[in-house]
Amino acid sequence: MKHLPIIKPPGLRKGDLVGLISPAGPVEEKELKGGLALLDSKGLRVRLGAHVFDRKGYLAGEDASRLDDFHGMFSDPEVRAVFCTRGGYGTLRLLDKIQYDLIRKNPKILVGFSDVTSLLMALLKRTGLVTFHGSMFRNTAERNIGNIDDLLGLLGFSGNHRLVFEGTRTCVPGNGRGPLIGGNLNLISHLLGTPFLPSFSGCILFLEDIGEPLYRVDRMLTHLRLSGLLEGLRGIVAGEFKGCGEPEAIDRLLTEIAEDLHIPLISGFPLGHGFRNIPLPLGVTAELDTAGPSLTLMESCVT
Repeated sequence: MKHLPIIKPPGLRKGDLVGLISPAGPVEEKELKGGLALLDSKGLRVRLGAHVFDRKGYLAGEDASRLDDFHGMFSDPEVRAVFCTRGGYGTLRLLDKIQYDLIRKNPKILVGFSDVTSLLMALLKRTGLVTFHGSMFRNTAERNIGNIDDLLGLLGFSGNHRLVFEGTRTCVPGNGRGPLIGGNLNLISHLLGTPFLPSFSGCILFLEDIGEPLYRVDRMLTHLRLSGLLEGLRGIVAGEFKGCGEPEAIDRLLTEIAEDLHIPLISGFPLGHGFRNIPLPLGVTAELDTAGPSLTLMESCVT
């Protein structure tokens, strides 16, 4: 994996202060009540970004305001982790304005998924910081609260971590080992050709998406293949492609790619926009074993 040396952020402990920001789409105060109450019940203190409830059409306020909240949380010495309220759209607009030296000098946990994929990728590429693909806090009470328990467990855990789930399908058998990389397929496709996408060579790639017709999933996967980005992969973990067609059809598309690359593939892993969204750290070495099937984090993702 060709990028800067990996930086692991400090782990999260009871009593720590976490920052909540809206770097993409807008969120209403009532939509965060459940998430805020849950964090409080876990013994974490919360600091809301000054612009967390801003709104400008489909964005959570002006680019400059969302960027101020992002930089502010990383520069605040009290804040130990930065959580995102939701996805939607908007993080791509921030990438060329981020102060990456500030992030590198103040490594912290950053968690999000969906549209936040671009932030996770950019920070890994430009700073080497391990980032976390995991649940956000909009309407938490209506979703699987266990997702937050999984997330907080990972952020405070040191050592190997083996993930095995019923219903995960082996499409191409085998074993693979390498740093984890991945996120939302649509966002990864849109990062191609930019200086914010890490190399995938030697990595285990995980993917998910929502609401994309099957032909568009095919087009995005073909785009990644034609770009050369998938060359050198060690394995693929497919999460939930909610509203993207029948799972069997998604499996067929991914199997074509995995077989061409001669790498293992599992599908139906509980990550993405579905009820279960297992957190995964980008940049941390993992081992994929389709015999379980299982995915094992081979090292701690925090210090």
